[in-house]
Order: sequence, then C-alpha cells, then structure tokens
Amino acid sequence: MKKILNKIHTPNWLTILLGIVLILRIPSFFEPYSYGDEMVYLTLGNGIRQGITLYSGIYDNKPPLLYITAAVAGSLFWFKVILAFWSLGTIVLFWHLSKTLFPGKEKLHKVATAIFALITTIPLFEGNIANAEIFMIGPIIAAFLILFSKPETFKNIFWAGVLFSIATLFKIPAAFDVPAIVFLWLIKDGININGIKAVAKKTWPLVLGFIVPIGLTFLWFAFKGSLKDYFTAAFLQNLGYLSSWRVGTQGKSLLKNLPLFIRGFVVLIGAGLLYWKRAKFSKQFIFLCLWLLFSLFAVTLSERPYPHYLIQSLAPTALLFGVLVADKTLEQSLVILPLAIFFLVPVYYKFWYYPTATYYQRFASFASMKMDKQTYLASFGASVPRDYKIADFLVKSMMPGETVFVWGDSPSIYALSRKFPPIKYVAGYHINDFSSKADVEKQFEKNKPTFIVLLPDAQAFTELTPLIRTSYIRIASVEGAEVWRFIRTKAK
Repeated sequence: MKKILNKIHTPNWLTILLGIVLILRIPSFFEPYSYGDEMVYLTLGNGIRQGITLYSGIYDNKPPLLYITAAVAGSLFWFKVILAFWSLGTIVLFWHLSKTLFPGKEKLHKVATAIFALITTIPLFEGNIANAEIFMIGPIIAAFLILFSKPETFKNIFWAGVLFSIATLFKIPAAFDVPAIVFLWLIKDGININGIKAVAKKTWPLVLGFIVPIGLTFLWFAFKGSLKDYFTAAFLQNLGYLSSWRVGTQGKSLLKNLPLFIRGFVVLIGAGLLYWKRAKFSKQFIFLCLWLLFSLFAVTLSERPYPHYLIQSLAPTALLFGVLVADKTLEQSLVILPLAIFFLVPVYYKFWYYPTATYYQRFASFASMKMDKQTYLASFGASVPRDYKIADFLVKSMMPGETVFVWGDSPSIYALSRKFPPIKYVAGYHINDFSSKADVEKQFEKNKPTFIVLLPDAQAFTELTPLIRTSYIRIASVEGAEVWRFIRTKAK
C-alpha cells in the first residue's frame, strides 16, 4: 500500500496547479447547450442510451469513444465534469512523462507542466470544450510514458499500441503521433540491416496493440449489423476531410492534396535532418521534434482553422518550452526552431482563437447575479435562448417514440429535448456533405417525422415544401422558428 501511495503522490506545486485547473474549469460546468460539436456528441450519446445503433441509426463521422463518453455523461454538465477530471489525470501523466524524459530537472517539469495544464484548460484553444483532442492526448501521453519508462519488451510495447489505438478511437488524427516513436527508433538504431531488423522487432507489437482495440470495434459493429456504416463514417469519409477547407479544387484530387504531400515532405526532411545530426542531439530533443512535426501534420490535415486542433501539439510544445526556460544545454537555444514551426502553423493557416478574460468575466457577472439567465444564454449565441424554448416546447408536446426533424444549424435542440429525427442525420452539414435534401425528402415519404422545426436562419429546403403543405399544420412560432405537426395526408 505504501508503494502505491508513493506512486500517486504529487508534489505540493502540482497539487496547487491541479486545484487551479479545477477552479478554471468551474465556469464550463455552467455553460449552456450551445457549442455545435458538443451538441452532436450529446445527441449521439443520448441515442446510445436509448438503444439506437451508432452510424446506421444515428450518425456522425468520428470513431465511437467520444459518443460513448457522452452517453456515460448523459448531460452537458456531467460531460464537462468528466472532461475536467480526465484533464486532471492527463496533466498528472504529462508531469510523469516530463520527469521520465528529463530526470532531475524539476524547474523544467514545473514550467512544462504549468504551460500544458493552463493552455489545455482555458478557452484560448477551446480547452473548455469536450472535443476529441482533449480526450485523446491522455492515452497518447500514457503510451509514450510506457515506451520511455519501461523496458522495450513485447508486453510494454503492445500496451503502448493499445493506448495509441484508444486515442485514435476518439479521433483519427491521433494515429499520426505513432510514427514519432518509430522514427525515433530508426534514428537511434540506425538505418541499416541490423537497425531496421531491430526497429521491425519493436514495431510489430506496437502495430498489433494498435490493431486490437480498433479490430474489436469492427467485430462489435459487425455483430450489430452496421459494420459498413461504421467503416464508411468513421474511416472512409474522413479521407475526404483532407484539405477539405480549400475551395476551387473539386475534381482535381492531386491538386487538392498537393499541400498535404508538401507538408508530409517537410516532416520527412525534418526527420532526415535529425537523423543526419543525431550524434549532436539528445534522444529527448530528437523525440520532441519528431512528436511536434507529426502532430502538426495531423493538426493541418484538413487545413481547417479550428483552435482545438492545436491541442494535439501542445504536449511536445510545452516540453520544448520547458527546455527553453530551464535546460542549460546547447539544445536550450536550438528549441527555438521547432517552437517557431509551432507558432508558424496557426499564423499561416489563420487559426481562430477565443478570448479568455471575457469568458471568465462573463461567468463572474452571471455567478454574482449581475447578469440574468437569458442574457447569459444569449451571450453564447443569439439563437441559444430560442433553442431552449423550442426544446422545452417539444418536450411538453411530444409523446414517447415520436420524432422531430430540425432544419437549421441547431443540434442543441435534439440534445436538450432528447428527441431524434426519423433519419440518422442530426446536423444540417451531415445532410449537405454526406446525403442530400432530395434523399431526406424521399425518406420522409416513408417515415414522416411527427414534428418539423424550420429555423429562420436555415438555408432553403424547398424539397420539403410539398410534404409540409399536404401533411403538416403549423402549431407554433418561436422567435421566428416554425414548428409544424404531422396531421394526415390531405385528400386531393
């Protein structure tokens, strides 16, 4: 027991830091149902709780662990609580990794851990939001911790692969962190026959461990009769995600993905330079540079400027900052180069960011009752109070088993009301990107929703007009949103 307590013991400074992180996360517990991605996750989580099969019965295009986490939570409040304690655990793992990589350098541990803890918590890069990145970095750090703190046995490498796989089951880009350790082995063991054999001997249990959890999900969805839907949604459709932010390249797949190939070439050039100068660099420096390069490649896969993508690169970046501040070696000055690459990425791709001071000032006003609830809700988006009213109306109006179709960018209505459409798509972009309005209209001819909600800011859905005119009656208008109820097909 004493050994176990010693292992989980944290120094006073880390305990204080974890307390600060928890305090900084308190406002997130009181956020309204508003952030689009979270609303989709919760809707799918509610679907799981009600026995709907993922991907075939209710849809999004990520692997299943994020939706399962949302299902365990059951509500936004508990989703945020799970996120908070998951984050605390991740910070402790990061601290252990910093100690393993840089033993005896306590100042480095403190600087790196503090940077990592705070940046993954505050709203700057959406650390307050339950996105996949904040969940997947925990298993990634744990995998690297095993690989650097344990002997390179089959068992240890296999379990590291399992952890990488778990991270990937939160979001596919996590898989791009795996090559960092393989390239480190190549650089350390040498690119020759004996070196390649040694790397292959270590790589195959890593790959095996990576395959097992993902393979088990394939077996599960095959058992549920939705293997094709799962494989298409979580894996194949993510291929179209590559470089998807750019326009004007439709039908030109090579041109469309040329920047992706260029970024991959840059990563290989970086790895080649590290191999060339390997005698002058420490293993830790080489690893952190490789980790940063491969994680930034993952961050920029789609070229979309969503700030939470950058969370995947924060662990190596924080450790490099720790080296810059506290490590009295030649590498203290050299880390400026990889850090410059990290800062170049959000500048070049014009990543968004979110104000932090405003976020906490708003919560302070609400907590001190200087701001009423409706104003607080509206501060997260003008449509948020309306969505709450619509969801409340649906809860009071709908019977168990009845369905509702919401047309517009408000999946929060599904999440709040815990109601579902008669089709598997729960967001407008699902229909636009992976189906069509005409196909939805055909499905409604066979399985009509009991209610249809048309939001005022939604794009036109003219295909639904004939169906609504013949089979629905408008029963309410909520701040410009029309609520229609199915009655019966009118006689011609």
